[in-house]
Amino acid sequence: MRKVTSKILFIIILNTILVQALTAQTKTINQKVDSVLSLMTLDEKIGQLNQYNDDWTATGPVTLDKDKRGQIQHGQVGSLLNCMGTERTRSWQKIAMQSRLKIPLLFGQDVIHGFKTTFPIPLAESCSWDLDAIELSARIAATEASASGIHWTFAPMVDICRDPRWGRVMEGAGEDTYLGSKIAYARVKGFQGDKLGELNSVMACAKHFAAYGAAVGGRDYNSVDMSDRQLWETYLPPFKATVDAHIATFMTSFNDLNGVPSTANKYLLTDILKNKWGFDGFVVSDWGAVGEMIEHGNVKNGYEAAQAAINAGCDMDMESRDYKNNLEQLVKDNKVSITRIDDAVRRILRKKFELGLFADPFRFCNADREQMELNNPNHPIAARNIARESIVLLKNQHHLLPLSKDTKTIAFIGPLVKAVKQNKGFWDVEVPGTDSSFIVSQWQGLENKVGNKTKLLYAKGCDIDGNNRNGFAEAVKVAKQADVVILSIGERRDLSGEAKSRSNINIPGVQEELLKALLATGKPVVVLINAGRPLVFDFTADNAPAILYTWWLGSEAGNAIADVLFGDYNPSAKLTMTFPLSVGQIPIYYNHFNTGRPAKNDNDRDYKSAYIDLSIYPRYEFGYGLSYTTFQYSKLQLNKKKIKSGEQLEASATITNTGNYDGEEIVQLYLHDLVSSIVRPVMELKDFRKIKLKAGESKTITFVIDKEKLSFFNQQLQWVAEPGEFELMIGASSRDIRLKDRFELVE
Repeated sequence: MRKVTSKILFIIILNTILVQALTAQTKTINQKVDSVLSLMTLDEKIGQLNQYNDDWTATGPVTLDKDKRGQIQHGQVGSLLNCMGTERTRSWQKIAMQSRLKIPLLFGQDVIHGFKTTFPIPLAESCSWDLDAIELSARIAATEASASGIHWTFAPMVDICRDPRWGRVMEGAGEDTYLGSKIAYARVKGFQGDKLGELNSVMACAKHFAAYGAAVGGRDYNSVDMSDRQLWETYLPPFKATVDAHIATFMTSFNDLNGVPSTANKYLLTDILKNKWGFDGFVVSDWGAVGEMIEHGNVKNGYEAAQAAINAGCDMDMESRDYKNNLEQLVKDNKVSITRIDDAVRRILRKKFELGLFADPFRFCNADREQMELNNPNHPIAARNIARESIVLLKNQHHLLPLSKDTKTIAFIGPLVKAVKQNKGFWDVEVPGTDSSFIVSQWQGLENKVGNKTKLLYAKGCDIDGNNRNGFAEAVKVAKQADVVILSIGERRDLSGEAKSRSNINIPGVQEELLKALLATGKPVVVLINAGRPLVFDFTADNAPAILYTWWLGSEAGNAIADVLFGDYNPSAKLTMTFPLSVGQIPIYYNHFNTGRPAKNDNDRDYKSAYIDLSIYPRYEFGYGLSYTTFQYSKLQLNKKKIKSGEQLEASATITNTGNYDGEEIVQLYLHDLVSSIVRPVMELKDFRKIKLKAGESKTITFVIDKEKLSFFNQQLQWVAEPGEFELMIGASSRDIRLKDRFELVE
């Protein structure tokens, strides 16, 4: 009888265990998060809210820790940044697994435009206007990064940028809110894939929230002061697009907005982001930004800084240690509620569960997968294609380009011809265990293209910086021996990026003087301009017969440039930032207001909104970019001239390739609200199409205009479309409008 009873008891216990295991498997992530949270001490909760830098490299002021390992062992750190590679991340994760609750670490990294395979800087990539290609580049970056142990990238930067003096314009998508929102969405989808937890995806991070791109004077970290209407209409939509794409995290910005540091801005972080938009991820500060509020002058010490930031809605403190040092006391002093602490911890734990780290903390630490993805032969092919799409043809007199493959002798001159790492641009990733051999220099790309049929000559000519002209004579001598000269000039890759604001954005040094000397030889000269921002290059723009703006194109730069130079790819990119004639025009952007005294042209200056010593026009406008072929716009048709708020209007146009080359055209749709309750921009991009046309081919494209495209934020911050007349414009750029018509929105 006892044996039977024991057997029954054993079966009951076994069934109970199985039921509990099955229940655990079927728990929702929120239930799992609550289960872990219920076991945590206050010290362990606060630990999840801290992100430390690894000991290898730093992207901000370093905080030294005597016992980082010990803090991780005791569950006092939730995340590490600048830690990569399966071996390194595994070693730190093992230490985290020694903690009482074995809560895994998150590993974050600035994967801005590629991991090992480096793509064009984001501003360059945006000039492709190719949302699929932009998503693909982020997808490949995520694939390589996640294979190297990374869970989280601090990208995309979705700040709207209208001031090229600000070095961080290279990280974004330019000046336009509509296009910037589309690109923001695409990049999030690329980084995060179909869902978090897939082995080839990483958490994305929308930064910098908010309005960092409007820093006064284009000076990094500077203040921002603007109306709520401008904030909502111009600067917030790209962030909202990332929420619509289900982004995992947000990052606060360094700037104060209307006097309140963004890291302690409850209106931004809680009222808008978490409450109005329903964002369920977590917010991390930028590097040290919690502690830097002391320098802002709105808190007096780390205690007050931590209080302000956590209560505003900043969930994780990157590198300042103010949460670690002060949150426990703040809770004891009833200055921070345990409810707020729990909310921040829940948000972070939820992402760790979604990534599958509780099930397997080492699932992103597979060395074999790491080697396979870092050497995936398909990745350089994609990088080359996207780099080609990012090159903007600014000028091409007398059809100098494309170059003939029968050209006998080419002189390749300039300080950037044989540069290697420069091609990666700022915010590249130094992947452990790799060298620079995979980066294709411009010289190597040209060699790969021409083979033995064409003789290549080289001269450096001058340095990027400085006034040494000793190399001019050799450069001129080499140029005289060639049929055509290619001159590669620009700025150093580290002259654009974080903390790289410049008051003078001219091409540095004596590089334009070198161009002048080469032009004097009478040889045809093609200029390549390498940069991370719009530069001022008036002499080059006025005198060089052909100009390609090559930005920083990444690890396949050389091959991509050669493809465009010789016509194996017909350039199609168009600018996403306005290029000024001089810094005196800054800020300059296409969708400005008209003012009560608009200047109609440069001869219309008296008592008008104009400079007496400078054109009202930029050097190159938003949306500008040439092709080796030409395109004709015709047959604009509107299916109706009046629409009601619930209706749609269709505008169709025929685009014809009238040149001799197959090519792609980016057709842009702009609208202008002619009369409204508040002043509206002279034009606003509202749609675009990138179409491929063979020589002689025509295609009819159709744009759909609805109430959403006609709406704006009124003075009460209501999203409204007011009845009235609108001008519809279709063109090749914001200045090159080919087709116009008008329609009316009626009650």
